[in-house]
Amino acid sequence: MNKVTLTLVVSLFAATAMAQTKKAPVKKAVAPPSVSMAPVLKNSLDSASYSFGIMMGNNLKGAGITSLNYSLLNKALTEAFKNEKAVLSTDEAQKAISNFFQESSKKQHAASIAAGKAFFEKNKQVAGVVTTASGLQYQVITPGTGAKPGPTASVKVHYKGTLLDGTQFDSSYDRGEATPLSVNNVIPGWTEGLQLMPTGAKYKFFVPYALAYGERAAGPQIPAYSDLIFEIELISIEAK
Repeated sequence: MNKVTLTLVVSLFAATAMAQTKKAPVKKAVAPPSVSMAPVLKNSLDSASYSFGIMMGNNLKGAGITSLNYSLLNKALTEAFKNEKAVLSTDEAQKAISNFFQESSKKQHAASIAAGKAFFEKNKQVAGVVTTASGLQYQVITPGTGAKPGPTASVKVHYKGTLLDGTQFDSSYDRGEATPLSVNNVIPGWTEGLQLMPTGAKYKFFVPYALAYGERAAGPQIPAYSDLIFEIELISIEAK
């Protein structure tokens, strides 16, 4: 008799006995909450080993990791210290960790990613908004009449940058001075967008996160997976 069958028989027997005796139902005993036993640290090796676990755990939690397969983690640590052959090479392990962080980060920012996608789908229907093959969107505020910069040109611009919700994170206008920069030394959305602008023009760019800072944050004001909006005024193309 297997465990499932035995459990079923016991349950039926108990139910029959209850029906025959017609006794009042007995409240089930509530098991006391399990108490985690504190580790016994007998020496400095024990203390250091436990401390490594604390530090690793806190660092991983700080990076957004909520759980791991702890038995495999312990196995891999043991194999490494014993110089045993690992299932994955160093390159494969690094790739697996990178993929895991990307998946974890995407789950964490899923709502923001979905909101950005919905914004761009709606925004491309707005009159005057142009969508390029890369997904960059722009709107001409003031047309220019001068030359357009090349892919390695040095330029001076005035600009204002905001998140999709309108939160401003940077502005050269507030600083009162145009910013010099190289077209090929900025985020991909700017590199593409600046080359579309005649000198003297002012454009509004809607930059998907993949053409901005991607999966990483950019300081405390720009979270990971942030779609950005820039108003850019091309002041001049600088002589080499």
